[in-house]
Amino acid sequence: MAGTEYYGTGRRKTSVARVYLRPGKGEIKVNRRDFDDYFPNEALRMIIRQPLTLTETTENFDVLVNVGGGGISGQAGAVRHGITRALIEFNGDLRPTLKKAGLVTRDPRKKERKKYGQKGARARFQFSKR
Repeated sequence: MAGTEYYGTGRRKTSVARVYLRPGKGEIKVNRRDFDDYFPNEALRMIIRQPLTLTETTENFDVLVNVGGGGISGQAGAVRHGITRALIEFNGDLRPTLKKAGLVTRDPRKKERKKYGQKGARARFQFSKR
């Protein structure tokens, strides 16, 4: 069983996470840094641990993550998505549980582009009648 590794690619906004699950004792490394060091916000750490706590596999795997692009919140979402996909690769029977929690679906929401002749994506320049 040594050398077994499960892989999942997670995406959110413009962030992409490459997640590797290896049998271990529950350590999480993000970009070769400590998990708590990389994500100082407790809410984001909770989001990332969600698929592991839901499937009760927190103590079974060491998680190695390479993540890039976007901001810290988008990266957390990407890591969560990647962990979910890797868990499904590990055991397909976990899919219904993860699907019910809404973790399997890739969140398609992205920043809307700014349009020409306008101030922003939807905001217009101020209009003056007189």
